[in-house]
Amino acid sequence: MISKQLLSRGVAVVVMTGMTSLVWAQSFTGSVVSADSGLPIGGASIKVKNQKISTSTDESGKFSLQAAKGSVLTISYVGYKTQEITVAGANGIIRLQPSTSDLEEVVVIGYGVQKKKLNTGANLKVEGEELQKRNQLNPLQSLQGQAPGVSITSTSGQPGADMKVVVRGLGTIGNSGPLYVIDGVPGGDISVLNAADIQSIDVLKDAASAAIYGSQAANGVVLVTTKMGAAGKSQLSFDGYTGIQNVSRKAQLLNAHQYKTIMNEQSLNSGAAAIDFDGMAGLANTSWLDYMFKDNAKMDNYNVALTGGSEKSTYALSMNYISQEDRRW
Repeated sequence: MISKQLLSRGVAVVVMTGMTSLVWAQSFTGSVVSADSGLPIGGASIKVKNQKISTSTDESGKFSLQAAKGSVLTISYVGYKTQEITVAGANGIIRLQPSTSDLEEVVVIGYGVQKKKLNTGANLKVEGEELQKRNQLNPLQSLQGQAPGVSITSTSGQPGADMKVVVRGLGTIGNSGPLYVIDGVPGGDISVLNAADIQSIDVLKDAASAAIYGSQAANGVVLVTTKMGAAGKSQLSFDGYTGIQNVSRKAQLLNAHQYKTIMNEQSLNSGAAAIDFDGMAGLANTSWLDYMFKDNAKMDNYNVALTGGSEKSTYALSMNYISQEDRRW
């Protein structure tokens, strides 16, 4: 056995019964920064692989620990890819790469965002590109069939009629429509927006996610995010389409003779006498449905947008023209 310990800088002597083991170690000092922005990362975890030696970076991203030369250090931080390096020198700068998948896997929760894996609410998101592909005059018409659990129907067959939206079933008697929040402003009218100007639509269907908006969110919340300008050169974009609309199938109406036959059968079945149509000669055979609908009704939708800005401010301007023929005369 060794009767006394030998301590010197860079040398540690471990004394054990019947044997002596020498472990050469050094003080490794370094700093952890973001490879994307170059800013220091505070709170990053530093561990010596396969050992119980660990530490974390301070607010300036610096750390220091004892590690043998050739040891492998594992550096990890939320939102960044875990990295392993080999101890080769006395100090060094470690650059962590952002984890794109972790940063993009977020969902809108009220006024902010939350990681997708942490979200247990019944929320759905529809991108603006999917709405624009439908070529509808109303964004809610484009949303039909793309939002499970959300019922969207037209209040009438009249072109340009309002859409009725019901989230997770009928709730409030009288007004069962959800709360619309456009770019953070509650109470907006989504029907005045053009699908080409919408970045995304998020629907908060459960009470937990919508609770932040209070009682006005009792029927659900529809969050609308419009497109914004970006720093750089100004961009001018144009989107438009034109087309015609027709009724796919019209109901077959009775002519004058068929109408008289049916009315007589109804009268006889109810125990009354047959109706005397002799004094009603010359009844017109008018198909009123042909006057209600216009064949090849023209529809136009044009949108012009100008976006741009600088590092200090951005802008987005757009103009939209919509036209839809709605009657025969």
